[in-house]
Amino acid sequence: MKAEIQKYQAAFNTEKDKVDSKLRKELILKYAPLVKYTAERIALRLPPHISVEDLEGAGVVGLLEAIDKFDFNKGIKFQTYAEHRIKGAMLDELRKMDWTPRSVREGTRRIEDAMIALRARLGREPEDHEVAEEMGIDIEAYYRMLNKARGINLLSFEAIMEDNPGTELTDENPDMSSPVNTLKKKELTQIVSSALSTLPEKEQLIISLYYYDELTLKEIAKVLGLTESRISQIHSKTIISLRAKLRSYYEGGL
Repeated sequence: MKAEIQKYQAAFNTEKDKVDSKLRKELILKYAPLVKYTAERIALRLPPHISVEDLEGAGVVGLLEAIDKFDFNKGIKFQTYAEHRIKGAMLDELRKMDWTPRSVREGTRRIEDAMIALRARLGREPEDHEVAEEMGIDIEAYYRMLNKARGINLLSFEAIMEDNPGTELTDENPDMSSPVNTLKKKELTQIVSSALSTLPEKEQLIISLYYYDELTLKEIAKVLGLTESRISQIHSKTIISLRAKLRSYYEGGL
C-alpha cells in the first residue's frame, strides 16, 4: 500500500496546480486506516485465498480518486464519498480477478434454474428439499453447494446485471450518474425491495444484518443462535433466490 501511495505522489508532483500536495498527503494518511478497515471487512466475506493486500491496493486507488474528484459544493462529507469510492474500487478489483471457480458459478446457476422452474410450477417459494430434488441431488449436496457459493454473494447483484445487456447501473463516474442510470437504479431498488418482502422473516433479517448493518456471518450466527455454517447456507440461498427473481424479471418472466 505504501508503494501505491508513493507512486501516486510522484506522479502528482507534476500537476501541482490541481491541489496542494501537503493537503493531499495529509488526507491520504488520515484515511489510510479506512482503506485497511474496509479491506479487512470485505475479506471476512471471501474465501481465504483472496489477498487482503490486493484489496488494500485497490482501495488506495479508490481513495486517490476520491481526493481527485470530491466536490465540496455537493454538501456531502468527504468520508462518506471516500467510503463509496474505496469499496467500489475493491469490488471492481474482485471482478477483474475472476476468482470464483467455474464450478461454483455453474452450481449457482443450476440452483437459480431450479428455483425459477419450481416457482413457475408451484406458484410459491420452493423448500430446500424441493430445490435439491429438482436438481437431482440429495439435500446434503445442495447445502454443500450453498456453502461454496458464499464468496460469490458480494458480487451477486452486479453479476446479475452484467448477465443482462443494457441494464448496467453505473457509468464511468458514479457521482455523475445520468438520468437513465438513475432510473435504472430506482427500478432495481423497487424490484429487490419487492423480492425481499416475499422472503421469510429470518431471511430478511439475515440480509439486513449482513448488508445494512455489515455484520459478518459469524456475528449474525451469534445474534440468532445458529451455527455460522447454517447462516452461510441461508444467506447464500437467499441471495441466489433474489438473483433468480431478477433474472426472471429481466427475461420477462417476473
